[in-house]
Amino acid sequence: MSAALQVTAFGLALLSTLFLLLATCTDCWMVNADDSLEVSHKCRGLWRECVTNMQDGVRTCDQYDSILADHPVKIVVTRTLMITADLLAGLALATLVLGLDCITFLKEDPCVKLKMCYGAGVMLGTGSILGLIGSVWYAVDVYVERAMLVSHNIFLGVHYDFGWSCWLGMAGSTGCFVASVLLTCCLY
Repeated sequence: MSAALQVTAFGLALLSTLFLLLATCTDCWMVNADDSLEVSHKCRGLWRECVTNMQDGVRTCDQYDSILADHPVKIVVTRTLMITADLLAGLALATLVLGLDCITFLKEDPCVKLKMCYGAGVMLGTGSILGLIGSVWYAVDVYVERAMLVSHNIFLGVHYDFGWSCWLGMAGSTGCFVASVLLTCCLY
């Protein structure tokens, strides 16, 4: 039972960590949701802004000036939290691989292997909370920005919704949290 639980938690943690990495690296956190002519598809991300022409499929991306330049708080906070969550989830995966019962590393000391699985669960839990805070922070800021424009009767012709990168970040964080619960609460 313990080995099956460990392998299940490892599979979930691996998939969720990949989701977190994809969310951090991709550039579709905010999408143009009000292009009635459907001429272009605009995505804003943590690192750049991309526009895809719907007629010919040409995609052009504008990099943000510099990583050290002044950026909106939502971008800086989300970058920091997502990168930290990625690092913690990656470290937790490495620790979890060494702590699995099916790996022969430290086979003679099962107590240490159990502590490694528990430590991996704690790291996954911490990373998941940071990733979820980063993803939700960005989503709430997009919503507040849109609500402010609507409340002031400012219509720019364009409004943004959450992109698939934002949803990937939330799904990856949730998956890491579930894997953390499996490793910390259910393994004993």
